[in-house]
Amino acid sequence: MVLLENDLFLSELTKLFQKARMKGSVLMTFKRYDGRDKPIPREGRPPLPEPQEHMCLIRAKLKTIKIATVVHQKDINKFQVAYSNLLKGRVMLCL
Repeated sequence: MVLLENDLFLSELTKLFQKARMKGSVLMTFKRYDGRDKPIPREGRPPLPEPQEHMCLIRAKLKTIKIATVVHQKDINKFQVAYSNLLKGRVMLCL
C-alpha cells in the first residue's frame, strides 16, 4: 500500500475512478487513526503514551492497486471539501 500526501492521494483517486468506469469499483475505507504503528501492549506491560491528536486514515483499492493517506485534524475540512468536489465531478460525468 502506498501512503501518499493528501493532494496526491486525491489526484490518484481520480485516476482510480477513471479506471473503475471501464470495469470494477473502488473500495474506500475511512478509519480513525492515532498514529500508532505498534499493537496495544498486553496487561501488565507499560502502556503506550496517549496521542496528541487523532487523525483519519483513508484507503482506496481498485483490484490490486492500493493507495492511502493520513489526514490530520486541522486539515480535515479542506480535505473533505476537495473530496466532495471530486465525487460531485464523478457523478456529473456518469449522468
